[in-house]
Amino acid sequence: MKHKFIEKNTIMDYFRDGMSVMYGGFMGIGTPPTLISLILESGIKNLTLIGSDTSLPNIGIARLIEARRVKRIICSHVGLLPQAAKQIRSGKLLAEFIPQGTLVERIRCGGAGLGGFLTPTGVGTSVANGKQCLHIEHQDYLLELPLRADLAIIHADKGDKAGNLSYRLTARNFNPLIALAANTVLAEAKQLVNIGELPPDSIMTPGMLVTGVFQGESLWK
Repeated sequence: MKHKFIEKNTIMDYFRDGMSVMYGGFMGIGTPPTLISLILESGIKNLTLIGSDTSLPNIGIARLIEARRVKRIICSHVGLLPQAAKQIRSGKLLAEFIPQGTLVERIRCGGAGLGGFLTPTGVGTSVANGKQCLHIEHQDYLLELPLRADLAIIHADKGDKAGNLSYRLTARNFNPLIALAANTVLAEAKQLVNIGELPPDSIMTPGMLVTGVFQGESLWK
């Protein structure tokens, strides 16, 4: 089994200006803190972020927005981060708001190689602007297109050096989905073990999906 372990000092080789980044996490739970710190340290900018929300001040993905490294956010809500709302109102941050179920399914379609899906959610609202609407069996549906990213950043509870990952409770959230929907997948594990030490039935993201894995730092740093 091929080793996927990478040293932290090589991770910046995967970063570049203008890239799209999917991130796991809900209000910061499940967002990889060390990877966020490395993105900040790298100096890259003009990022497009794709994920559930913008977290809380100085936590998770919020740190990139507060540092003005983000040009566009695709998410479900920003209400807990005043800096995000301020940048959106001033035109410094572009935002696309997507109902959370629709967002999850668009990411799933991106990972599954599907061309999109039909949903009644958003019909007759601003969510429908610019989207194709189909009428099928007396019901209107929006055609929602798949989402993919250049990079997915994942926070796992445990990982092994082959890149197999497991998550703890609700910190799982978006992480398994985004591992399928990005060209490069970097995983930060709170605990990194040797190959064979993870019980097979605990593995939620198989190593074949992961580009590289490393030992992370504390949850809220």
